[in-house]
Amino acid sequence: MNLNLNFKKLEKNYVFVEVENKIREYEANNPKAEVIRLGVGDVTKPLCSESIKAMHKAVDEMGKFETFKSYGPSEGYEFLRKEISKYYLKFNIKFNISEIFINDGINTDLWSILDLFSKENTVLIPDPVYPVYSDVNIIDGRKIIYLNSNKENNFLPLPDKKIKPNIIYMCSPNNPTGTVYNRKELKIWVDYALENDAVILFDSAYECFIDDQNTDDLPKSIFEIENSKKCCIEFCSFSKKAGFTGIRCGYTTIPKELKKDNFNLREIWHRRVSVKSNGVSYISQRGAQSIFTQEGESQTKFNINYYKENSKIICDNLKFLNIWHVGGKYSPYIWLKCPKNMKSWEFFDYLLNNFGIAGIPGSGFGKNGENFFRFTGFGEREKIIKFCDRTKKVFFEKWSK
Repeated sequence: MNLNLNFKKLEKNYVFVEVENKIREYEANNPKAEVIRLGVGDVTKPLCSESIKAMHKAVDEMGKFETFKSYGPSEGYEFLRKEISKYYLKFNIKFNISEIFINDGINTDLWSILDLFSKENTVLIPDPVYPVYSDVNIIDGRKIIYLNSNKENNFLPLPDKKIKPNIIYMCSPNNPTGTVYNRKELKIWVDYALENDAVILFDSAYECFIDDQNTDDLPKSIFEIENSKKCCIEFCSFSKKAGFTGIRCGYTTIPKELKKDNFNLREIWHRRVSVKSNGVSYISQRGAQSIFTQEGESQTKFNINYYKENSKIICDNLKFLNIWHVGGKYSPYIWLKCPKNMKSWEFFDYLLNNFGIAGIPGSGFGKNGENFFRFTGFGEREKIIKFCDRTKKVFFEKWSK
């Protein structure tokens, strides 16, 4: 027996685990301290009433012989896939439900989708980046090329024509930087993928933070871009849109036009799912279906706008402190330059140990994240305001000197 020694190539700890360990240590040493957590991108507002009602009804159905559900379709129930198909139509994108696959959250499919691709493929990943993109490919032993995303390109890098990748990871609105590609920039990426016969794996987990009005230049889906169905796979989630981080439900969309080496990727993904999945909970899928109703949409938008207002308060505070930052407007994430050129973990320790504030060190997202830091608008308004008060105290006591 041989182990997969690629696990040794991973960082010792996942950045979010390391952050949590430090917070626990601080709380143990300071039991009366109130930590303001603006680090991990987890929702804080409860589920909307429409989702709760739908899932309660589904639970009742599971308790009756006539409506009991056992194994569901591995690709997901038709009732949810139909609603997702209708949602795409709002952006003039047509998909048959056979091209939409329900999953238990984006993370699962970001890993699983690699079953479609040879380990010999070269992967292009922006840096800084959501660590999962890198880790899953390191574990599989693929060659990774990192694309510099930095302050100079406003953390929205465009393709380097000298690089010839097979697989391209993209996320817009971006995690961790909160930046958003416009239509013209995404077209450049799609054209680049087609030129190189590459596939774009597009993470749209935060598309719900792009306003439905006055943002026509900021696509909510990569499939709004011409010819994207020939080279893209899209991953979306109900985690942030509907607060489903504890419920687990999302979807992956693979167009029938996407073909490589005489294989239809949608067809082989369906074959793969039928072997490796027993489907997603019926109760979760009924909850997800409810957010597409008029009332469900209204309730989820209310929560999203709450988080967006939190992000605006944080951004306004950083502007007042004269701290460079991006993101926050169409994203729950704010990406800032550490004051006084502090290292990322140095800044983390300083904020936590002196002011009880926790964010995420930018270096945890890649080498280009060093000297940067991530805050999130996922939090309670009261604590967001306390955060502003505490950071202003930091500014007047140290940063202004």
